[in-house]
Amino acid sequence: MQSSELAELAGVTVRTLRHYHQIGLLAEPPRSSGGYRHYDVGHLVRLLRIGRLTALGVPLSQVPAVLDDPAAAQRLLDELDREATAEIERLTARRDSIAVLRRTGAPPDLPPELAALRTAPEQLQAGMVRYEHEQLLLLGHLLDESGHADLVALLGAGGVASARLSARFYALDSDTPEDVVTALVDDLAAQLDDIATRIDSLSGLDGRASALLDELSGHNLRPVQHRVLRLVEQRLTR
Repeated sequence: MQSSELAELAGVTVRTLRHYHQIGLLAEPPRSSGGYRHYDVGHLVRLLRIGRLTALGVPLSQVPAVLDDPAAAQRLLDELDREATAEIERLTARRDSIAVLRRTGAPPDLPPELAALRTAPEQLQAGMVRYEHEQLLLLGHLLDESGHADLVALLGAGGVASARLSARFYALDSDTPEDVVTALVDDLAAQLDDIATRIDSLSGLDGRASALLDELSGHNLRPVQHRVLRLVEQRLTR
């Protein structure tokens, strides 16, 4: 049979046949007097074996060893099974994340574990929604997965009191009286005092992280809001 017929029977392309010849995976048959290659059933069987192995995920570079060595085949199957198991776990975790994002309505670029820390968008001005989103995104990158859970446990423990403080903070503007600003600094410092040390101990939240978060605040917040955050940080440091 000619190459086009062999390729059709094996479910591959003629280009694939040529590639297999080039890498030594399929022996080239002799050419006829007219210059055509003539294949036999042996070539078809080898192509079918190659197809089964590649469908299992066997790299082409390892196919020759597997075809000729049963022991190598068993070792490779064990490795492929481990890789498939790991891939299933990754895909399952991905589906779980998608489910959380759908359930919470959180943006898909936000770590789903941190979705619980979001303020309802309808309660914030557009600029504050963006700031909170970018802040959580940055924290999610700086912390590992266990750090995500710890952060949620720490910051989510405040409940209604924390929500009220957040509302007061987001309401700050250039017209806010100074005594209101001072009172908010006092209340925020008191609220965060007992968890500040534990937040600082989270893996990934070091001096560089603090500088990045401060820079983000400077870009997104009103000057009075940025000042309040710095005053609270100074109070907690003391």
